[in-house]
Amino acid sequence: MTQSNTFSARFILDKAHYTECYTQSSTLTHDKKTYFKANVLTVFGLIILFATPVNPYAAWFVIALGILESISVYYHKPWWVIRQMLSKASNSEVKLTIDEQGILTESFHINSRILWPDVTLVTETNLGFVISFSLGKSVTGKDIASKSYISKACLPDEASAFIMSKNPIIA
Repeated sequence: MTQSNTFSARFILDKAHYTECYTQSSTLTHDKKTYFKANVLTVFGLIILFATPVNPYAAWFVIALGILESISVYYHKPWWVIRQMLSKASNSEVKLTIDEQGILTESFHINSRILWPDVTLVTETNLGFVISFSLGKSVTGKDIASKSYISKACLPDEASAFIMSKNPIIA
């Protein structure tokens, strides 16, 4: 008798889910390198303001862009979560099916399938899995890659083990 490897789960796309997705899958760090562009814009604006005869409004505009860039980096997480909460998919129920073919995500707004042969990496985090997969090749011949997050909160332990068994790095 063969065991069927099909797992189903349902979850709601709410603020808690989006926050978990961001914290578990984001690679943004708050270091000097992250703020480099903001610092360059601000310094460039100050140089324009104090060292050139250019209209000061242009200089203040560049300085404001640098400050806005700093704020966008600092508040990246809440801004991302708010954008997700404003989407039409927010607060809708999602049915997740994991089987031998891949990962199927179904909701009122979107139906998508990630096939196991397209998966390039499965990264286990404390609270879930980051699934990296290929979307094919672009016109220039480069691979188009994407990532998706699956929370362990809605999965049984057998499903978690099954997902890790499909990791192409291990298999």
